[in-house]
Amino acid sequence: MSENNQLRDVFDAIADPTRRRLIRLLAEAEEVPLHELTEQFQMGRTAVSKHLTILKEAGLVLDRKVGRETRFRLNAAPLREIQDWVAFYSKFWSMNMLRLNQLLEEEEE
Repeated sequence: MSENNQLRDVFDAIADPTRRRLIRLLAEAEEVPLHELTEQFQMGRTAVSKHLTILKEAGLVLDRKVGRETRFRLNAAPLREIQDWVAFYSKFWSMNMLRLNQLLEEEEE
């Protein structure tokens, strides 16, 4: 668990393509009601709600009630964990490619 006391791992939350699409939709809007999100998928409201719950448990989605409607918005801060993980491996591969390039140059000489 991260310092945010998240109930679910961020990597687990983004593993599903539907949840990644929900994140994208929420990133493109300030706040979106559930019925508008549901319209973007070929699944029912309950299925979309379950995906949103998983994203909420990972701290990626915040919601608020406005009358009888629930509106959702993205909280991108937990994505920093993924960015940091990818950055580590990006540096890893860059360094290895540099070493390989140096080795190939040495062999040419």
